[in-house]
Amino acid sequence: MLPAAAVFRFPWEVNSGGVQEGESVRVIGRLVCYQPEESRATLSAQHASKEHHVAVHTSFVEPFNPIIGAQYLVLGEIENADGVGAMIRARVLNCVDGVNVALLQNAINEQRSFFMEREQTRDDAHAT
Repeated sequence: MLPAAAVFRFPWEVNSGGVQEGESVRVIGRLVCYQPEESRATLSAQHASKEHHVAVHTSFVEPFNPIIGAQYLVLGEIENADGVGAMIRARVLNCVDGVNVALLQNAINEQRSFFMEREQTRDDAHAT
């Protein structure tokens, strides 16, 4: 059976506990650290003048050629790791350097608004 479709999440949402263990997610961030001996990478993103980090378990996507400082898109599942908190077990890890991150964030927010409006319209139609 295939996993559920992954939802775009921001690194600050992953760290704040806004996602549940086992949930499929897509997260974009700048690669700031890669530890091949531990199969662990760290992605970083800035929000509200604060730097947010997300740990990524990379054993399923190795070997890969990390480019420190480049933008990466990770697709995977959330799992709780000791001492780290929420970690993404990567199924896909792609370098997406050159993506306009601000524009992508706006598109994600617009998509979320659209889906919430659509759900509300459905709920109102079923209530009558």
